[in-house]
This record gives sequence, structure tokens and C-alpha cells, in this order.
Amino acid sequence: MKIFSWTKHLTSFDRRLLVIVAVLVALSFSILLRQSSGARVVVSIDDRTVFVAPLAKDQKVELVGPLGKTVLQVENGAARIISSPCPHKVCMRMGDARHSGDLLACVPNKIVVSIEGDSIGEDAEYDFIQR
Repeated sequence: MKIFSWTKHLTSFDRRLLVIVAVLVALSFSILLRQSSGARVVVSIDDRTVFVAPLAKDQKVELVGPLGKTVLQVENGAARIISSPCPHKVCMRMGDARHSGDLLACVPNKIVVSIEGDSIGEDAEYDFIQR
């Protein structure tokens, strides 16, 4: 049995659909790779902003949520959760957040860490202009 023997059963529509899906997947990877690096880390606990700092400054921060103490480490332009009292430790396995729009969340402890801003053009005079 050949590896690609299933391709002989494809219609022309199926082949076109496979090409379109492959192109969309390639485009999505290129968009992910072009994400801008973030400028600051913003931490919210229970929908209140409790901590804002630049990603360029290395530090460890203890954040106290409903379950206890969660430790956030900012290092080498990235933020990650290194300890948390939550039962499954999913937030610790989320890895580094370094690009604008990245999120880390400890849902049981109600902590959300987001990366905001773009390091290029951060000092722009206007955020929004409306006419």
C-alpha cells in the first residue's frame, strides 16, 4: 500500500480545497511570525489592573489572588508564570509571553497577564484621531 494512495480518490474540488487550506495555513504561520514584540506587561486580578511594567526590566513579582500567591517572572523581554497555587498548573506550562497581544492566565486564581504595546512607535503623540 502506497502512502499517498488515497489521493487517487480525490475529485478536482477536493484537490482545490486542499490547496486552499494549505495556503491558508501557510499564511497564518507567516502572520504569527510577524507579530511585533511587546513593550509592557499588564497584570489584572479579578478585572482590576494591579501591575504594569516594561518588559525590558528583569524582575519577579508576587501576585496575590483568591487562591494565594502566584509568581510572575519578567526576564529577557518575556513574562512567564513560574509558580502558582492552582491545582493543574496550566498557567505555568503556557510558556513565555513576549509579543503584543500574548496572554497568560491562571483562571482559578483569577490572574490575567497580557503583553501590550509595540516597542516601535511607543512614543507617538496621538493614540487615536477622529474626524
